[in-house]
Amino acid sequence: MTEGTKDSILNELIAMSHHLGEEQRELLIIGEGNTSARIDDDTFYVKASGNNLRTIAAEGFVKISRSKVLKLLESNATDADVKRVLSESRVDPAVKSQPSVETVLHGALYELTDARFIGHSHPIAVNAIMCSTRSQDILGHLMPDEIVVCGVASVYIPYTDPGLPLAREVAKRVKEFQSKWGEQPRTMYLQNHGLFAIGRSAREVQNISAMAVKHARVLATTYTVGGPNFLSEHEISRIHTRPDEEVRRNQFK
Repeated sequence: MTEGTKDSILNELIAMSHHLGEEQRELLIIGEGNTSARIDDDTFYVKASGNNLRTIAAEGFVKISRSKVLKLLESNATDADVKRVLSESRVDPAVKSQPSVETVLHGALYELTDARFIGHSHPIAVNAIMCSTRSQDILGHLMPDEIVVCGVASVYIPYTDPGLPLAREVAKRVKEFQSKWGEQPRTMYLQNHGLFAIGRSAREVQNISAMAVKHARVLATTYTVGGPNFLSEHEISRIHTRPDEEVRRNQFK
């Protein structure tokens, strides 16, 4: 169960969305990206398709039943079936806005992780890497603070058709990540697509998004001066498990 009332959660989600949508951050333009927030054990808010995160208001979000929308993951649904189930998954039948095409993906992340807020963006700096032939280099760690904020590792998703196919691929790879690392992912990079920041607070989503952009910019610049000098597994583990860094990590949530 998320802390706070539905109204406070929605207000946090709106503020987070505006923050991510500010044009100077170069995370999103026009109607790109989507955001969501967990309400309780079964319901979450998700952006309605087509809204601009920079200016989105309360009516730009749809309340969704996770249990209903996740039935799609195990189905042989067509595009028409997906549209129908998304509509049927709206908690308030009076709401006519169509949920984001990535609603099933958001639902899967709430099912599999402890996320309370999720921010999906298409940062210019990140996509400069993700749209290149070196996209998997984004997984290498370069700076201690990136490990503190973004986690010990990231989930990498090869290009997959958005919507239900992508939700299935994400669910599969998040489970693999948890099996390997024994913890929740905080960052997810999608080839030729963008970034997912998975947070326990709206602030954490904002911090992860900002650090992922810094990481991408630093990585891109290293190629102009000889290439990246990635931290070793030992160095990454040391930063990730240091007690003083855990104190800092908790301050960033």
